[in-house]
Amino acid sequence: MVSNREPYIHAFSGRKIVCQVPASGLTVALDPVMQACGGTWIAHGSGDADREVVDKDNKVGIPPEDPRYSLKRVWLSKEEEEGYYLGFSNEALWPLCHIVYTRPVFEECDWNTYRKVNETFAQNVLDEVGDRKAFVFIQDYHLALLSRQIKERNPNIITAQFWHIPWPNPEAFRICPWHEEVLKGLLGNDLLGFHIHYHCNNFMDTVDRSIETRVDREKYEVTCGGKRTAVRHFPISVDFEDICQEAQKAEVVAEIERLKNQLGIEDELVGIGLDRIDYTKGIPDRFRAIDRFLEKYPDYRRRVVFVQAGVPSRMQVAAYKKLNEEIETLLEEINWKHGSMGRWKPIIYLREHLPTLTLMALRRMANFCVVSSLHDGMNLVAKEFVASRFDEDGVLILSRFTGASRELTDALLINPYATDHFAEAIKNALEMPEAERHKRMRKMREVVRENNIYKWAADIISELVKFEFGE
Repeated sequence: MVSNREPYIHAFSGRKIVCQVPASGLTVALDPVMQACGGTWIAHGSGDADREVVDKDNKVGIPPEDPRYSLKRVWLSKEEEEGYYLGFSNEALWPLCHIVYTRPVFEECDWNTYRKVNETFAQNVLDEVGDRKAFVFIQDYHLALLSRQIKERNPNIITAQFWHIPWPNPEAFRICPWHEEVLKGLLGNDLLGFHIHYHCNNFMDTVDRSIETRVDREKYEVTCGGKRTAVRHFPISVDFEDICQEAQKAEVVAEIERLKNQLGIEDELVGIGLDRIDYTKGIPDRFRAIDRFLEKYPDYRRRVVFVQAGVPSRMQVAAYKKLNEEIETLLEEINWKHGSMGRWKPIIYLREHLPTLTLMALRRMANFCVVSSLHDGMNLVAKEFVASRFDEDGVLILSRFTGASRELTDALLINPYATDHFAEAIKNALEMPEAERHKRMRKMREVVRENNIYKWAADIISELVKFEFGE
């Protein structure tokens, strides 16, 4: 496994070193797969104590209490992080692939650093594998050049890459000055995966119009320079059974009570939003919908509270700094407009990193959960909410512009740009009869239970096996 982000981070807490696990996201979804399969996970070592715990090969056994696989850390300089991660990955590729009308920034120095860092990852893979045959599973848009760099030196390696974000139409992608190099890099893979079929089609169209290839639309294969790449869709998911079991623990009930006391929540109905603060997540649109809902239905004042949890991220990037300013302004305006002289405010904003237990408590105490992404490859928050609700209650309000909406059709599907429609969805969620809530949640839970993270991994491995045996 190769990814930019690591699944476990070692950090200093006073004089002690603690091992931290991200509360949600890609690495959380993939960690149980690696624990089941074993092997080596190569990732950027970003923790301030990461170097203190690795061996001479920059490896550490993971998870610490019961090692199931090795985590091999790649070290990057601050300049490399800025050019590769903040620069080309997140100022160029991220806005390029998400249709939310944020202009990408293309800097040649960032592109050069991106190529260099991909080469660093490639060398780490080759140091691990040597000239042996091996499966290498590459994650996401940070490492678009990696498979070709690996295979140029060891053609025995079989690679699959999963692109976790959307793939735009050809006209959009081709504004990237280095779009041909990115496409050729991805076509170094034996298997290239996306969340939904639509993104596969967009990729095939982009390749067809951009570089010299043979595109087989019946088999969903692309041949570039004699190298064949299969293009498939695999909707990612979560560890349903693990989340469901964690949700039922007594500690969660105690955490719900603690949270309610801390936040001053008494008998109010509760809505939640659990996001990384990113312009693709539609958080300002969400706040505007809450504002409109309270304007149209003032009887719900003091009866509903919305808890938004999320930590500002990538603040070195101008678009993110502007987004955070917009969120803070809206929060202040809406709470002043609808709040009362007492303690109640319509929106509570939790800006700190929340532990897994607290996130679970929020999912369990919520009457409704809002996922209002303007564009999203999948969105695992929606599936985590569904998996948490063993009581088969709660309503999911879900953007049509997420990959998850293709599967979770019993959510209340919305266009987050349509503020009045969004506001009505909040009202419908609060007033939905109990029998209908249970029916919808039961159906969504069945979808997530059946299409879990292990099925996702098994489908990809099954596809890769075909390359092993030349099928």
